[in-house]
Amino acid sequence: MDELKCECGHVNPTGTILCEACGKAVGNRQNENKLLDMRYEGSARRSQTYNKSIIDKIWNFFSSVKVGVSLIVIALVASSIGTIFPQETYIPSTIPASEYYEQEYGAFGKLYYLLGFHNLYSSWWYLVIIGMLGMSILIASIDRFFPLYRSLKNQKVVRHDSFMKRQRIFGITNVSNQEVNLEQITERLKKQRYRIREENGNILAEKGRFSRWGPYVNHIGLIIFLIGGLLRSVPGMYVDKVVWLREGEMKEIPGTNGEYYLKNNAFIFEVYDKGNKEDEAFVKAIEKTGTAIAKNYQSNVTLYKQEGEVLPGEKPQLQKVKDFEIKVNEPLKHDHYALYQVDYKLNEFSKMSFYLMDKKTEEKFGTLTIDLNDPKPSYQLKKGYSVELMSYFPDFEFKENGEPTTKTRIPNNPAFIFKMVTPDKPEGEVSFVAIRENIEPAGENVYKMAFAGVETRNATALTVRKDLTLGILFAGGIIFMIGVVQGAYWNHRRIWVKRKGEEIWIAGHTNKNWHGLKRDIALVVQTTPLFEPTDQLNEEKFSNKGEEISG
Repeated sequence: MDELKCECGHVNPTGTILCEACGKAVGNRQNENKLLDMRYEGSARRSQTYNKSIIDKIWNFFSSVKVGVSLIVIALVASSIGTIFPQETYIPSTIPASEYYEQEYGAFGKLYYLLGFHNLYSSWWYLVIIGMLGMSILIASIDRFFPLYRSLKNQKVVRHDSFMKRQRIFGITNVSNQEVNLEQITERLKKQRYRIREENGNILAEKGRFSRWGPYVNHIGLIIFLIGGLLRSVPGMYVDKVVWLREGEMKEIPGTNGEYYLKNNAFIFEVYDKGNKEDEAFVKAIEKTGTAIAKNYQSNVTLYKQEGEVLPGEKPQLQKVKDFEIKVNEPLKHDHYALYQVDYKLNEFSKMSFYLMDKKTEEKFGTLTIDLNDPKPSYQLKKGYSVELMSYFPDFEFKENGEPTTKTRIPNNPAFIFKMVTPDKPEGEVSFVAIRENIEPAGENVYKMAFAGVETRNATALTVRKDLTLGILFAGGIIFMIGVVQGAYWNHRRIWVKRKGEEIWIAGHTNKNWHGLKRDIALVVQTTPLFEPTDQLNEEKFSNKGEEISG
């Protein structure tokens, strides 16, 4: 920055309103009819001084309080819209998000998905807003902190007459025929915990300067908190997903990048029993509600870790880590991951068996068993007899036009379209089979698929969580609260006592709590020849009543 020299000899940066040393208005900004604007001590701020280069324009944009507030409002509005419908994390994993929002919420749900609100906190535009907000806080803090710090550090004990006169608290006492004991004044100020600087009979008393840094400590805490929030979008830093596991099934744990696998050995669901003496306390509740009360949800699992690198299409080499019983509030924890028991499903369809049968003679030509989670395209029965699975609908329903479709990929209501190939019907007969439904779309068939049996198994839902950002978020929150306390419960007070010939001038300033400052000065001047200074805020000689900003 260019420099501007004051008559006191101190060199100030261009853009300075009040000399950092003596407080005299510089740069042709003198106006005797106004109280001094003590915001940032009248120091030179880059955002108010330079506006030429592209860097200056970017700096000035982000240092604006209006821009910062606007970004906060935009982030709050976006976050509010993001709560209208559930985030993608909390919708069923059995249906694509693009289909789910449109099916459940119509056109508005589709728009909600297209704009990225379904995965708001990881969407690029939301992260850009948060990044811009963090940049605004950082630049605004730098733009104000260093000029303020420099002005307070360079301030002299003896201030210019115009600086004294235009303080809100100011008074003059003529002491030509009286003796003033400045040592007594100094001692009284010290008892009120003021730090004293003296120069040729002039006094600068100051306390609570550290409270001026409270907002900047706030900003540091907010920036750290925002960094923690942004890091949640970095792979490996934050995981919050749900995995469904059927009994006997093994899956990769989501969010671990193939490092860990989990096998569900068994899911246990226990209820309170009236006949069990240990459960007598729940008998009344069971009789009152008429329903069973759950006693325990438990998943017996085995955790595996992948060893070495795995090529695409190659089976992972797994090493057993440990067996564990996951219960409610008793998660499996390992390597920063935690798996919580959150949901379950009892007696889910697992396999269905059918006979290929002659409708008239009821002669059976073989049995086929369909794995509902991994069906085969065809099944060979007796010689010359086979069944092709043309279509499979795990959660069957009819569309408005009468065509079959599936709501989800979970086998809640399985339905099939079979093609039955026999020696006398080599081209095959087509049959639509669902629970309690057997439709022959091409006319009456000779053969049919008859239900033979069903196998079920339990399924458990586990929430997988990993959060390496908690420490950062916690640190940011603590620092933010320190700044709140620092700025809210203390205030920066200064009292200037200046000897000018046969007069004693007293001026005072604080960033807040003017009554407290007045009380301090009153205690200092009592029983002395000095008059208590007046509050000039309502003086008629100043045209800006109530406009002084003392931040």
